[in-house]
Amino acid sequence: MRFEQPIPLTTIAELIGAELIGNTTAAATGINEIHKVEEGDLVFVDHPKYYDKCIHSAASFIIINKIADFPSEKALLIVDEPFEAYLKIVRRYRPFEPSMRQVSISATIGEGSLIMPGAYIGNQVKIGRNCIIHPNVTILDYCIIGDDVIIQAGTTIGSDAFYYNKKTNRPIHYKKMDSCGRVVIGNGVEIGAGCTIDRGVTADTTIGDGTKMDNMVHIGHDTIVGRNCLFAAQVGIAGATTIEDDVVLWGQVGVSKTLTIGKGAVVNAQSGVPHSLEGGKAYFGSPAENARDKMKELVWVKRIPEIWNRLTKNEKS
Repeated sequence: MRFEQPIPLTTIAELIGAELIGNTTAAATGINEIHKVEEGDLVFVDHPKYYDKCIHSAASFIIINKIADFPSEKALLIVDEPFEAYLKIVRRYRPFEPSMRQVSISATIGEGSLIMPGAYIGNQVKIGRNCIIHPNVTILDYCIIGDDVIIQAGTTIGSDAFYYNKKTNRPIHYKKMDSCGRVVIGNGVEIGAGCTIDRGVTADTTIGDGTKMDNMVHIGHDTIVGRNCLFAAQVGIAGATTIEDDVVLWGQVGVSKTLTIGKGAVVNAQSGVPHSLEGGKAYFGSPAENARDKMKELVWVKRIPEIWNRLTKNEKS
């Protein structure tokens, strides 16, 4: 998440009750997760396993629960509960603001775009030109829709990330990590009925120009979908995954988190993708493998009873 303007670290430290050491005169330009951080960002870490990764990431300022060595140009904000500090910052600078209007007064709708009855357009949403937003579509705060986009009835854009902080010393182990990211949809995208696209936790979920989705497709938080992809019904893609350009996912394909499907790959229906796939190839099965090899394997599996019968007959004779 980018702040509307740089915020002095002293202001952040006061807000979260942190001890500030290092580059104390600096200002933060945003807050992000470790895999999305840029120079000027805040990041939080509360486990020794990830201290070094966060401190030496692109992030300039680290919210941490222990003093550690760090580069002189950076700063540490030391608190007992870094996750709670993250929540305070997000709730201060991207607070929940309900809108009771069908179209929020802060939303912008491009020339020629049609918003049909029952659709809800949230705060700070931007919709481009010549779009059609069908009945009962929900587009939540800060999402961006390009030009010539069609969104079919009952779809939700910008729902919260399915993302939780787990601590077993709490009565309720999973605590929601507030989502402050966006969904950014390119030009010429078509999204079917009953789809859900989650916003990024702190950054963006993006859908590239020309991509088409059938009904009941789910896209997880922080996923990057390239240009001119084609997703059939009931495809599900987990968070922080990269789908490169021209990828085809046929019906009921399930894609796990934090992996990459290369440009031009085709994954056949009802396949499961647990790891990254090279582009330019066809895949099938669960786990997904080269489609031709998998089909040969299935042919041999079907022949097992026949082969078994032959073997047993030979033994008897």
